[in-house]
Amino acid sequence: MSAVIGTPSGAIVTKGGMPRRVAAMVMRYLYLIKGSWARLLDLIYWPIMQVVLWGFISRYLAESGANGFFAQAATVLLSAALLWDILFRSQLGVAMSFLEELWSRNLGHLMVSPLRPSEFALSLFAMSFIRSLIGFTPASIFAIVFFGVSIYQLGFVFILFFFNLAVMGWGIGLALCGMILRLGMGAEGLVWAFIFALAPLCGIYYPVEILPGWCQVIASVLPARYVFEGMRGILLNGEIHWNLLIHAAALNVVYLLGGTAVFLACVRSARVHGKLLQLGE
Repeated sequence: MSAVIGTPSGAIVTKGGMPRRVAAMVMRYLYLIKGSWARLLDLIYWPIMQVVLWGFISRYLAESGANGFFAQAATVLLSAALLWDILFRSQLGVAMSFLEELWSRNLGHLMVSPLRPSEFALSLFAMSFIRSLIGFTPASIFAIVFFGVSIYQLGFVFILFFFNLAVMGWGIGLALCGMILRLGMGAEGLVWAFIFALAPLCGIYYPVEILPGWCQVIASVLPARYVFEGMRGILLNGEIHWNLLIHAAALNVVYLLGGTAVFLACVRSARVHGKLLQLGE
């Protein structure tokens, strides 16, 4: 059994089943990153800059505050910033890999290859995970070295937080990819704007209880809200609220299935209306 991987601008044809086709797509995207230091720098630069910004803000609060809460500000705010970056990078990682295909006008070639849309979605998830790790790992080390804050002090629960935020990002990112197929490249701005519109409702740096009532209703269906509440429970009170994690995981099943359904429906619609070859720069 063999696999043939095309050039960065060409289609990918594999023989050997779904795992090899997904692996071939992931390898294609890795070659794109490897071949461009600017892409790699972009993945690392922004998470580190966010750590620098919130690190100095939290240090100021910690040094100017007289009570125990402000003394914990550095840990809480920096941990929240790092977890938020996981959600943002996961959503953006799915969308950016998809947009690479549109910008290079390669999507039509992929869709006439043996690669199935579901396999394409799996490769986007895998690449999103890799891109998130590339950006998160240096930023987390930077926070430890320069601000003395380790996100890893959350322990094993951190892994559960990571995957809950990543899956939410995958579901939203895949749905946005479908919307771009449906609405055209004019909807490209949603990739950056949509997740930031949800940020105030996720309770990243504050409890959602301070939001207006109608905002709390919307926040109740966002998995990230329960992750950030769980994070503060550990850092401020030393308590693990498993019910919050279960709630987040249950919602993420809906997000992932819903995002996949939207994407597959939009791919089918694009094929019927001949849009796959019309999208691109």
